[in-house]
Formats: sequence, C-alpha cells, structure tokens
Amino acid sequence: MGIFDFLSGQFIDVIHWTDDTRDTMVWRFEREGHEIKYGAKLTVREGQAAVFIHEGQLADVFTPGLYMLETNNMPIMTSLQHWDHGFKSPFKSEVYFVNTTRFNDLKWGTKNPVIVRDPEFGPVRLRAFGTYSVRVTDPAVFLREIVGTDGEFTMDEISYQIRNIIVQEFSRTIARSKIPVLDMAANSRELGKLIGGEIAAQLAEYGLTLPELYVENVSLPPAVEEVLDKRSSMGVIGNLNEYMQFQAATGLGNEGAGAAAIQAGLGAGLGMQIGAQAAAAGPWGAGPATRVAPPPPPPVEHVWHIAEAGETSGPFSKAAMGRKVTDGTLTRTTLVWTAGQDGWKPADEVMELAQLFTVMPPPPPAL
Repeated sequence: MGIFDFLSGQFIDVIHWTDDTRDTMVWRFEREGHEIKYGAKLTVREGQAAVFIHEGQLADVFTPGLYMLETNNMPIMTSLQHWDHGFKSPFKSEVYFVNTTRFNDLKWGTKNPVIVRDPEFGPVRLRAFGTYSVRVTDPAVFLREIVGTDGEFTMDEISYQIRNIIVQEFSRTIARSKIPVLDMAANSRELGKLIGGEIAAQLAEYGLTLPELYVENVSLPPAVEEVLDKRSSMGVIGNLNEYMQFQAATGLGNEGAGAAAIQAGLGAGLGMQIGAQAAAAGPWGAGPATRVAPPPPPPVEHVWHIAEAGETSGPFSKAAMGRKVTDGTLTRTTLVWTAGQDGWKPADEVMELAQLFTVMPPPPPAL
C-alpha cells in the first residue's frame, strides 16, 4: 500500500458501488465493523439509491449525487438517538446500494393450463408465456419488505414470486375478458396492459413496478389445435367432391402408366358411359328415365362476432345480423369477424353482410 492510499484510508472514506453484474438488485457496502468516518464522501450514481441503516433502523435514502456525510446534510439521521449532538468519528452504520434501473427480458409462463369458457368452442385449456421488466421505485420499502439484511440480493430471488403474481392475474383476466380464443393473438397487447395494471398495486407493496409486460403467445392443447387445423383445411378445400375428383385426376397423371394404358382406361370408361346411357333410354329408346340428380350440399351458414368499445360479442347468425341492421345496432362501420376471415373488417366490406344494408328502406320523406 502506498503512502497516498494510507492517508486516504485514514482521513477520508469514499463510499460507492460500481455494479459489474446484470442481476444484482441490492448490495451492502462492507466496512470492518461497519465503521464510517465523519465527513466521508458518498457517491450515488445514476440508476442507484443508497439507504442508510443505523442501529437496525432505516435512517435515510440518498438519490444520485455526491454527498459529504455530515450532520447538516442528513436531517433525518440527526433526529435519531445518539445523533442529535453530531457524530462521533467513526460512527457505525450500514449502507445498502439499491439498483433502480430496469431489469429486462424476464420470463413468465403458465405451468398448468388455464381453463376458460370460449363462446365458440366451449371450455378450453390455454397456456401462455411472455416477458416482463421490473424496477425498484421505492428503495426503502423494497429493503424493508423484501431484502432484509441480505448483503447481496439478486433478481433471481424475487423473480419466482413475481411470475406467480403475473400468472395468477393472467388467469383471472382472461376468464373475465370473454375474448374468443381465436382473437387473443390480436388482443395480446391489450391483455399485457390489463394484467400489468391489475398487479401494479400489489407490486407497489414491495416497492416495485412493472414498466412492461408482454403476452408473447397463447396456445391451445395439441389435440384442439389439430382439430382446428382440420377445420381450417376443410374451409380452404371448399367443395369436397370437386377436390376428390381433382386428387383422383392428379393421381392418374402422376402414375405414368403409358399411353396405351391410358387409352385403354379411356375406352373402358367410354364404353361404360355408353352402356349407362342405353340403360337409361329404356328398351324402346323412349328417352332417359326420370332420375333426378342429388341436390348440392347446403351452403355453410356463417356465424359472426362483433367488436365494439374494446369488447366482443357473438356469435350471431346472418338472420340475427339482419335484425341488428334493422334496429340500428349494426352499421356499415361496425367491425365483424367470422371463421376463415383475415382479421376484423367493417360490415360493409363483407359481401355477405353488405347485402343487408341494400335492402334497408330509404329514410322517410320530410314533412
């Protein structure tokens, strides 16, 4: 140790903390016997706060800046016992540095599925995960309620508790929101804000706040996703008979059995067609028998969901949507959605619903 270091240790005490980690929330300044010299320099950097503890009692909180530890700049500490007539040098206290910056990219997720009642699918089980950030806004409360006398408190020691609070509130929020499962991806931002607002008061009791909370994914069980994929595939296929004929024709073309085999097949098919026509004409060629082709399958009846004032309702049949047009609760600009539709659209941009507005009677003539 040089002479300068020796003199510095005897006549001035510098108290500061430079954090070289990414997860330390609280660090206790260590001095042998917790002795701090009168007139010591306290450096509190941006993103930090310093909390003084004297004789087990919280004395003062220092925000970023440079301080000389004297009686004239520590009014709270001078009001404590044994401090009303100045300091004895050295005095014994503990200094805790609190990291007040954001801790980002923290993970949360549901361990077990959350059961919700969907208006279209009924009871379904959902899983979700995302990220959040947290910061200390009240160092004194955080130290008193969470840290205690821990000399080095890290984010890992409280992240589990915060995750439990987020998951619990997520379960309550989606149960009350009544947002359809298929619409949750489009409303993930609103869900994150709603959950963050609900748990703000509870985290404030720990001296913490959640600046950001994101819902990255909401997923269904694999079995339900498989059925949903099949349902979507059926909607894409459309007419099943035409699709099967196309598949059969594609299979014949891919076999490559040779021109002769194809011609033989065509000849056999032509012969069968001629025989069928002769049988239909009857023994005297009186004409085809009165056979009626089976009717085409009925069109798929769509049901619609309506989004108004941040909430969704439905599903409604086309007849019910027509009644809403009549009573004025459904307008051309009302946002609607149905299975297979790409996002929410105004009602007058959906061909099936736009027809409802064309049959409305004109306004009554002016008297």
